[in-house]
Amino acid sequence: MLLMLLSFTSNYNNERSKACKKIVETPPWLARNLLSKICAELFVFLKKVITSADFIARHRQSEKDFTRQRKLPFPVLIAFLINFVRGSYQDELDKFFKVLHRFDVPRRVVSKVALTKARMKVKFQAFTDLNHQLIGYFEKHFNPLTWRGFRLLAMDGSLIRLPQIKEIAEHFGVWRGRQGLPSAMARISELFDVLNKLTVDALLYPKSVGERQLAAQHLLKLMPNDLVLLDRGYPAWWLFQLIISMNGHFCARISCTKWKAVRKFFYSKLDEKIICLPIHATSVAACKEMGLDMQPLKLRLLRIYNGSEVLILITSLMDTQLYPIDIFSDLYHCRWPVEEDYKAIKCRMELENFTGKSVHSVYQDFHAKIFAKNMVSIMALPINQDLKKNTEGRKRVYQVNFTQALSKSKGALALLLHETKSKIIRLVAELFNIFQRTIEPIRPGRKYPRKHKISARKFFPQYKPIG
Repeated sequence: MLLMLLSFTSNYNNERSKACKKIVETPPWLARNLLSKICAELFVFLKKVITSADFIARHRQSEKDFTRQRKLPFPVLIAFLINFVRGSYQDELDKFFKVLHRFDVPRRVVSKVALTKARMKVKFQAFTDLNHQLIGYFEKHFNPLTWRGFRLLAMDGSLIRLPQIKEIAEHFGVWRGRQGLPSAMARISELFDVLNKLTVDALLYPKSVGERQLAAQHLLKLMPNDLVLLDRGYPAWWLFQLIISMNGHFCARISCTKWKAVRKFFYSKLDEKIICLPIHATSVAACKEMGLDMQPLKLRLLRIYNGSEVLILITSLMDTQLYPIDIFSDLYHCRWPVEEDYKAIKCRMELENFTGKSVHSVYQDFHAKIFAKNMVSIMALPINQDLKKNTEGRKRVYQVNFTQALSKSKGALALLLHETKSKIIRLVAELFNIFQRTIEPIRPGRKYPRKHKISARKFFPQYKPIG
């Protein structure tokens, strides 16, 4: 715990660094309290952002919105929308204000009609901006985990089912399956930090927009020395060139029949090969549109064995001494946390259980849940680091049960953006305590075959749960 605390404060100012050095001589409970204070400063920072006049002005629909004193002002509305809302409006409102004002029993403070009107005055970009601020603060003030100096990112997309409302279906499009009625669907995509388990960027678009188009938007968030892991649906010559042009690197799984050079390598039985890959005809238009260089790319092909399966990887990491072939099997499989993240937001957080019936509310709910999930992930990260060090010599390494962490954070997230600094520090310490008591072992190598015949759970606005 003590060593982990020192690593997390390496980017802090001199005053904090001196304070952290003293932690080595302090008992564990005191070190935990000091760590709580450091993490609490993140939420103090977010509270200042949400309550600032500039932030409110940029993210309200009209200059007249949120100018008068109301029972549901802008910062309180933001806190409500990130509070994992899944039940009926009125039930969630009553429980929210019971927590916020420490009522003994729920009281009717705000009506559901007032909430419906208020949330239409807030742009959904408020939550994307908050997430950007959150990630920026984390990168600057914490010491993020990296892989050989690289920030390790993965991109992945998915489809989500939307409420069967005419306006929503017309905006996002519908999916016409072989059975049943057409369903309103949207495409979502994440740029995900797989080591720190944070969503760096999230996009929600109509179903007609492809994953590669969304990938190009994600890359606007790319920084030098980022390493992007790509599944086999992404490889395209223009996408590789775009990543390289931004001083990033990539490692992608590629179909053995994708290009002539890849097919030749696959049948050669070589373990690795440096190739000069000319631009493909399908990438010319995209390169011209984005102003990308169209000279051949010098890339590296790798043959990786996954049990009886052979994987072909293509990467821009050319140095065979710094990056020997032996490391790439584990590197590529590092992208798995992005799959687990989708499971968390779609199943645990019930992403498809939307709270509104408008296109605007769909965007709000999606980005609010991404931001809330990241807040919980940042609180769980130092505890996971502590558990990893403390259980290093045991048969199993342990981690925070993230489902329980999400559950225990409902209500607390609202308070973290509402209370004074001293109370925020106490709340973070209490959350740390409960997170440390709800842990589970990491069992590497477990596999569960997908059951494709299981019907996806559907949510109906008229049948909201009471829990």
